[in-house]
Amino acid sequence: MVVSLALLLLGVLAAAVAPGLMARARWPEREPVVALWVWQCVVAGVLLSFGLSMTFSAAAAWQMVRGHVFAPAPRGVVEAYALGAYGPWSAVMAVLLALGGVWTAAMLVREIHRARARRRRRRAELLVRSPLLPGEEPGAGRLVVLEGERPDAWWLPGTAPQLVITTAALARLKGRRLDAVLAHEQGHAQARHDWLLHCSGALATGFPQVPVFAAFRDEMHRLVELAADDVASRRFGRLTIALALVELNEDRGVFGPAPASGAQVPLRVDRLLSPMERLTAGRRLRLTAAAALVPVVPLLVAFVPGLSALG
Repeated sequence: MVVSLALLLLGVLAAAVAPGLMARARWPEREPVVALWVWQCVVAGVLLSFGLSMTFSAAAAWQMVRGHVFAPAPRGVVEAYALGAYGPWSAVMAVLLALGGVWTAAMLVREIHRARARRRRRRAELLVRSPLLPGEEPGAGRLVVLEGERPDAWWLPGTAPQLVITTAALARLKGRRLDAVLAHEQGHAQARHDWLLHCSGALATGFPQVPVFAAFRDEMHRLVELAADDVASRRFGRLTIALALVELNEDRGVFGPAPASGAQVPLRVDRLLSPMERLTAGRRLRLTAAAALVPVVPLLVAFVPGLSALG
């Protein structure tokens, strides 16, 4: 039971501390890909802590679960965890954490279902606005040009992913600026950013009162755009993609004195026009390795009593 409580407190501590630490840090804007990795490791560590706490609580509460969890373990290992000390409270904790796990899975399934429904709806709209030519197969082309007065471009993920761009965007963007926008969208596709957005959205929707999940969702939306901007800027230059962003969004009111709530485009343009030095390779490696250790900590807490008993 002590291990279960330690894991639960570890997950709560990580969920409470991580958003504040990441918000105060200034390096994520310089290294959005590393920041994406750090956030994923933090959330994985939180979920793993709660999952292991549920497992040990259930093992303490019910002999049947204990038999499955510790089936190959020597008797000394089982005794090291003192599972029989808090039976009733262990059952309550296990049930609550199990309900949280089921709710998380349900939210993820719902988010995937909604995303697929949105894709089907958007593909149906594309077929209406851009019908197939005679002999053309559905999904055969990865690039779809859509008649539209509003300049826009987006990547439509799925089994047959497609890049959609409007005629207004083609008319407004020329040369390298058009290529930079296409490279930005391809950066989203290559990194599978849609899955990050789905998972973060499911957690934030399922647990709206948990700060780490809300911050995870918000930061995923911000960081995937910064990462895609960097992909495009490495090929075509920061000024090129910054000007392309301005041309795509100048009619949407995001650059006015009172921009729309949550508008990130001006901040992205400022970042591209006032670049900060990247972190050194050594510091990027240290941050990546440190983040990878976050999910390892709950595993150490879970296995140290058993390993000590064997020792």
